[in-house]
Amino acid sequence: MSGPKLGFVGLGNMGSPMTRNLVTKGHDVTGYDINRQLLLQRAQEIGFHAADSLADAARRSDIVITMLPNGKIVREAALGKGGLAEGMKPGTLLIDMSSSGATGTAALGKELKERGITLVDAPVSGGVTGAVAGTLAIMIGGDDPAAIERAKPILEAMGTKLFVAGKLGAGHAVKSINNYLGATNLLAISEGLIAAAKFGIDPATALAAINASTGFSGTSQGLFPGQVMNRKFGAGFALALMAKDVGLAAELAKDVGMDTKFISLSAATWARALNELKGNPDFTEIVKMLEADYGTVIEPRKS
Repeated sequence: MSGPKLGFVGLGNMGSPMTRNLVTKGHDVTGYDINRQLLLQRAQEIGFHAADSLADAARRSDIVITMLPNGKIVREAALGKGGLAEGMKPGTLLIDMSSSGATGTAALGKELKERGITLVDAPVSGGVTGAVAGTLAIMIGGDDPAAIERAKPILEAMGTKLFVAGKLGAGHAVKSINNYLGATNLLAISEGLIAAAKFGIDPATALAAINASTGFSGTSQGLFPGQVMNRKFGAGFALALMAKDVGLAAELAKDVGMDTKFISLSAATWARALNELKGNPDFTEIVKMLEADYGTVIEPRKS
């Protein structure tokens, strides 16, 4: 294997296939996950070295990638006791591909810079399907153009659509805005179809007309037929994660001095769903909460 030695932290539903693509494309990878059993299982399946700790993964790597649940956990993994910074040599590049807050990312970057470590944010869109196929959209932020260029060959092993968004934190900002738009579109379509149903229109007919008209979207054409109308509700992305991402968009708006209406309302709706829908629901299941609110289910009428 040639090229830089890579560390990959976080081997969940997204991280495991992303790591597999790196190994498949010839990269030397050391993996780490807090779940030791999962780590050893993935190391055997995929063919990477299993690190003993975060610091061990960092010591073995020139570039470390994090794919973790949120920015707080990324910060703890980077700077906490026994964390990555304890094993990183000056000149190490840290690429955070998690969904983190833009402002927190900028602050973390400053602290890491004092240790000679450069941070680039590169969150992704495309879900597990994109992670498996290596076709993720990746939004990149960074203050050091050379570091971004250094990251690109690594990112190209996991995604086919790379967008350099701007300064450090810009990638996370664009990701949160993207997910806010997708999440809010889901709410808007749901309310629209419920209104149609309450007026006596078959939701399937209304959706077909919308998808042939100007109101269509990827959500109306894909998610609704594939997950909602057939009542599968299994898109593979947790409602808790979507609620977090929409919350990050609301935090971003607040940080830049905006008193938003739509973002705030959407964030509050997703936070309510997270509180009301028990277990670990798929994000599409927020439709069930709206259906209960209005007393109407979005499903095709039986002929």
